[in-house]
Amino acid sequence: MMRAVSAAETAPTTYAWAVHAEKLLVRAGRHLAVNGLDLALGTGVHGLLGPNGAGKTTLMRALATVAAPAGGRLSLLGDDVTGRADLRRVRRVLGYLPQHFGFYPRFTVREFVEYMAWLKEMPKATIPGAVQRAVERVGLAERADSRMKTLSGGMLRRAGIAQAIVNDPQVLLLDEPTVGLDPEQRLDFRELLREIGVDGCVLVSTHLVEDVAAACTDVVLLHEGRLVWQGTATQLAQEGGAADAGDSAAERGYSALLRAHRAQVSA
Repeated sequence: MMRAVSAAETAPTTYAWAVHAEKLLVRAGRHLAVNGLDLALGTGVHGLLGPNGAGKTTLMRALATVAAPAGGRLSLLGDDVTGRADLRRVRRVLGYLPQHFGFYPRFTVREFVEYMAWLKEMPKATIPGAVQRAVERVGLAERADSRMKTLSGGMLRRAGIAQAIVNDPQVLLLDEPTVGLDPEQRLDFRELLREIGVDGCVLVSTHLVEDVAAACTDVVLLHEGRLVWQGTATQLAQEGGAADAGDSAAERGYSALLRAHRAQVSA
């Protein structure tokens, strides 16, 4: 895969984890949305699950260096970002799709992705080829010159994914990326995640347990800003029983883990 800049220019050559948090605290307004989180993620596709208010979006914002930690430690690709030190180097090798992203409606898809590549400080000569490859990977090649305001919700989401992957990121953060995608597009998206996860770290926050079960090598369950459980998709499916809510083994496992955690907290 094409890199915008060399690894030596952007990140340390060695690190134990792509994402490493210790006792991490992150606020959403006055609320402590991430509360003492310990988390370590390496290469692969990781699914981030949790009920509404679990702190998933706040965590993603902190990992994307958008929200500053209020305490604890956070390192990305070996760089400690807690002190808001030189974040430009880290941001060059990050890809981030927020739950709600802004864009200029009159931009074409190509112009939007080009603009985001420029913001990521990609070398000018590499941008046209990287943009074309990104829009092709998300199935928008035929709409590359369409204005953003003419796209359907699913197409907008795919344009958002294209800008997140245009710099071939070493850490890719996707918050609810499959909203608006039809079943066939979700299958294509899962394949794209598996491809990127071969040599990168991908974290996908979603409410769709089946997407996690199908595409992720690792599952992280968050509740009230804390890590409740971490394991493989197979292990998640094994946690549930016939009495647990859900249409699949993975959903029943998710329900069982949340129920057990809530019972433990209230005991």
